[in-house]
Amino acid sequence: MVPSFRTLLLGPPEHRFQRRLDLVFAVGLFLCTFLAYAVGLFEVTGGVVFLAMDAAIVGTIAAATMGYRQSGLIFGWLAAYMPLLGANADHYLLGLSSRPLIERLVAFLSPDGLVFLGVAAVVLGTLSWAAGLGGERVRDAFRDRV
Repeated sequence: MVPSFRTLLLGPPEHRFQRRLDLVFAVGLFLCTFLAYAVGLFEVTGGVVFLAMDAAIVGTIAAATMGYRQSGLIFGWLAAYMPLLGANADHYLLGLSSRPLIERLVAFLSPDGLVFLGVAAVVLGTLSWAAGLGGERVRDAFRDRV
């Protein structure tokens, strides 16, 4: 059976409570990634960095988890976006401490940077979410055979 477009984006209607948990999970990913970079658990090594590798890995795993849990694709995108945003928050808000706060906030909230992260999150999130959903389907098929 082919799910409706709404079900694909938001998940099955019976998962209404799970949607709230998925939103809290995404905000938690932002905070945890921001703190991990702030305390030095994660770090950016190298010159020009377009995507923070640690944040991308966290987002990829989280988006695959969303697919495995049969959450909607939007939650997979959010799970991929929020860690990337947390890494950017650390860079702009804490890493550029020589600049005034308002200038750091403007740089952090610049539309071009947010859209770039959004495009990266849609690509990473879609692929990871699909892999997680595929893993869940394989598990269900294997469980039905046994």
